[in-house]
Amino acid sequence: MTIKINELRDNPGARKSRVRVGRGIGSGLGKTAGRGQKGQKSRSGVAVKGFEGGQMPLHMRLPKRGFNNIFAKDYAEVNIGQIQRLIDGKKLDGKKVVDQEALQAAGVARGGKDGVRLLGKGELTAKLSFKVAGASAGAIAAVEKAGGSVEVTAPKKVVDAEAAKKPAKAKAKPQDDDEDEAPAAQESAPPAAEEAGEGE
Repeated sequence: MTIKINELRDNPGARKSRVRVGRGIGSGLGKTAGRGQKGQKSRSGVAVKGFEGGQMPLHMRLPKRGFNNIFAKDYAEVNIGQIQRLIDGKKLDGKKVVDQEALQAAGVARGGKDGVRLLGKGELTAKLSFKVAGASAGAIAAVEKAGGSVEVTAPKKVVDAEAAKKPAKAKAKPQDDDEDEAPAAQESAPPAAEEAGEGE
């Protein structure tokens, strides 16, 4: 059976025409067109969107939990057990450096715009050389135990170095010095009685 271009059409029911309201009482949606009678929402140009007439809206009354860290890194997490299975299945070449491109080609490490993070779940027996953005201490230990190496490319946090650069705050003077200066200031001032005698 040949199909001509002028006979191409959607399957029955694939496209449904919109409901046309306000077309007479016989349609069931005439006159008020399903909006009810009177009131704010029966008029045009009204967008309520959660407004409750001035009352505190529900979305503001409910407690909020958690937050989204906009500075969080997006790593594709890969366990060493997954990598060992790829090596055994000959989907990953163990003689080359295992990086994000190699893992993506093997079908793992999906996403991860900030790179791959290596995790230590599973067992690793193959001697591999990794170049990843991050790795857990357990994963590094397992790779090195198998005779491999891990190169971490992501920069480490330099919080301590920045804190060390800041100058130390000047220590406050001991209170003893202030106490010694106070009597000296009193002695230098002439007594009030002598001033009164000189005036006479």
